[in-house]
Amino acid sequence: MLLWGLAGIVVGLLVLTSPGVALLAFLFNIAIWAIATGILEIVAAIRLRKEIEGEWLLILGVLASVAFGIFLMVHPGAGAISLVWLIGSFAMVFGIILVLLALKVRKLGILTT
Repeated sequence: MLLWGLAGIVVGLLVLTSPGVALLAFLFNIAIWAIATGILEIVAAIRLRKEIEGEWLLILGVLASVAFGIFLMVHPGAGAISLVWLIGSFAMVFGIILVLLALKVRKLGILTT
């Protein structure tokens, strides 16, 4: 626990002092994850080709995942901007949904403060 805590402090300090490096590491983590899962899913699709129909759809989706991972590695700046737009869009849509839900709950009189 002590080592884990110290590692957390060191990583936190690195992120605070070099946010660009932290973002780059985060992007490469996502890229490696996308490529690795893509490759493993291709292997699964090949093994399942006798069991299921339409495995080419799985392979097509996996190729998109691998291409995404490679894109992030080759163009990390564009990947960072894309992630910011994706997170911002999600936050706005989720916020709108929560506001609408709050208004509906208030109108129903289920929860009162």
